[in-house]
Amino acid sequence: MRAVFLPLALAVLASGVQAQDVRGGKAAYDRYCAACHGPNARGEGPMRMVLTVVPADLTGLQRANGGHFPLARVVQRIDGRDPIVAHGSEMPIYGDFFEPRSVPLRTERGETLRVSPPMADLVAYLESLQR
Repeated sequence: MRAVFLPLALAVLASGVQAQDVRGGKAAYDRYCAACHGPNARGEGPMRMVLTVVPADLTGLQRANGGHFPLARVVQRIDGRDPIVAHGSEMPIYGDFFEPRSVPLRTERGETLRVSPPMADLVAYLESLQR
């Protein structure tokens, strides 16, 4: 029985996002992201037509990054640390959504990045969508 759980446990520990609420992340995605990135996160939201920058297909981030989910880049794009210009200004910033930055996440490079609990959930959800 242990042999069955060990690979699963190692896979979870190797992930940059651990023990986060994917369902909470989906709720955050639906509220804050789906209008631009679409209900399936493929960049086909109803706001797409009015944006100056086409929303990314969020389901292919890992594939586009050599098989590794780019956690640091995703977080920094969302929270404004690495701004992206869309619709004439930075991607919408949602204030308290990013505070307090109390959850440590391990990036693909082994660095620690502190984020808010809702951000950690959102990133876990986005990582779960990778194809």
